[in-house]
Amino acid sequence: MELTYRPRRLRRTPALRAMVQEHQLRAADFIYPLFVHEGATNEPIGAMPGAQRWSLEGLVQEVGRAWGLGIRCVVLFPKVADGLKTEDGAECFNEGGLIPRAIRRIKAAHPGMTIMTDVALDPYSCDGHDGIVSAEGIVLNDETVEILCRQAVAQAKAGADLIGPSDMMDGRVGAIREALDEEGFEHVGIISYTAKYASAYYGPFREALDSAPRAAAGKPIPKDKSTYQMDPANGRECLTEALLDEQEGADILMVKPGLAYLDIIHRLRGETELPIAAYNVSGEYSMVKAAAERGWIDERSIVLETLLCFKRAGANLILTYHACDAAAWLAEEG
Repeated sequence: MELTYRPRRLRRTPALRAMVQEHQLRAADFIYPLFVHEGATNEPIGAMPGAQRWSLEGLVQEVGRAWGLGIRCVVLFPKVADGLKTEDGAECFNEGGLIPRAIRRIKAAHPGMTIMTDVALDPYSCDGHDGIVSAEGIVLNDETVEILCRQAVAQAKAGADLIGPSDMMDGRVGAIREALDEEGFEHVGIISYTAKYASAYYGPFREALDSAPRAAAGKPIPKDKSTYQMDPANGRECLTEALLDEQEGADILMVKPGLAYLDIIHRLRGETELPIAAYNVSGEYSMVKAAAERGWIDERSIVLETLLCFKRAGANLILTYHACDAAAWLAEEG
């Protein structure tokens, strides 16, 4: 065959392939989500093989392990006791609460680790929603934002580096930015859940935190979160959310879930200069784990390929429960 250009020439050897590789994974690309509870021991999470609800002591040790593997950011999620859950989720801004104590413990032991927090009411709400639910069953926007600002300030006081509003209330990024600045936390960043979809991929996560919407006597509770999280059918809508978050002061934009929404990551990459994060969510993680346990796939290859795809789509950062495994595998590859 008389061919002028043969693309396979640059695929011939490992060295040639490495020279022209467009995207690479690093441990520093990962944000490691960690669940913490008040218990004295770590508890396995049934729906998420390999994941734990960490005790405070176990959490500090796991953060140290992650640091040793080159991971430079963790995000914390609390399993809150039912007795502390209320309709307004007020425990979320308790400066002596689980998350502020966890932040202080981590900072004392691993001062270089970047700590991201979650800002939403669902772990603290007896209704299981990200916002306050009215007597009529409506998730209230502005009243919720007031609580979220107090939550963000409490986390910043404890030493959080990045505040992650995951609630999808309108205007919360601007309000949180203003609240942080007024309290002298201009240096604390906001990594906004910009395009968070009302997805079925969150199931294992909600088991881990016991944070799913729940029925209440005499009060209509929305069965899902579709009045505030985005419709999976909508793509262009992410641009509206991104524009608003950027105008309101977000430092990093996030897409959640990640794997089924690579097109959304790519759309945002073409519209903003801000860093973009992708959340490789619990359902995606658990499907890989389940298939690997049955011998249907090679876990290492699947995980590294999946994480690389987030980078190719345009993500700078990846929240993933695979973080420590992936970091170790990358180190082995050199």
